[in-house]
Amino acid sequence: MAVILEKQRVVLRFEDTVLMTENYGVAESDKLNLSVCSGDLVLMRLARLEQTSTFADACAGINRPATGAVYFLGRNWPELPPDQANALRGRIGRVFRTGNWINHLSLIENILLSQLHHTRRSARQLRDEAAVLAGQFGLPGVPLGLPGNSTAADLQRAACVRAFLGRPSLILLEEPTAGIYLEIISALMNAVREARERGAAVIWLTRKSLIWNDQTLPATHRYRLVAGKLMEVTT
Repeated sequence: MAVILEKQRVVLRFEDTVLMTENYGVAESDKLNLSVCSGDLVLMRLARLEQTSTFADACAGINRPATGAVYFLGRNWPELPPDQANALRGRIGRVFRTGNWINHLSLIENILLSQLHHTRRSARQLRDEAAVLAGQFGLPGVPLGLPGNSTAADLQRAACVRAFLGRPSLILLEEPTAGIYLEIISALMNAVREARERGAAVIWLTRKSLIWNDQTLPATHRYRLVAGKLMEVTT
């Protein structure tokens, strides 16, 4: 079922944007133009695994474009002072390709860290929300152990909990079903649907044919990033 919003707003916009590679030293793309609105689910297929982080970093204002602009909630990332940019990133949830766990902190501390820094909600409120999300993603509760003591499957579930916590305006998913597609796809799609219904935009980045060819995924737009060019695909 399509997600219907009374009035869509542009959450993310690329304007003649040339991306840099993951080490930010070489041009990765031609000029990209893309608008992602509230309620959108954008499915994007990339040629190489590292491109998922390169693109997601650009969306989050971490990878500064070589030229052009990237607007998030109407603000151009390269023009923002560091403190304002960091505060704005509190509106973004993300499943990272490489996990991005702080190894000396427990998983629950990792999950709550961003929201504790970017919101006035209490730690108890955030823990309660995280517990609900944990149950939805197949965890028996909010993980308390260290990342190094958890299985890859539980880390992937915990990454999804972290990404959806706090009602973000933009959710970036870098291969969110890695290693546990069958176990998590139903819960993930429910979380995506709920996020879109409350006005979030979701960008799902993948190299997997299994994901790309799944016509049951209710993507509002499908794109391929091939040879540096962004092409919309109709299905």
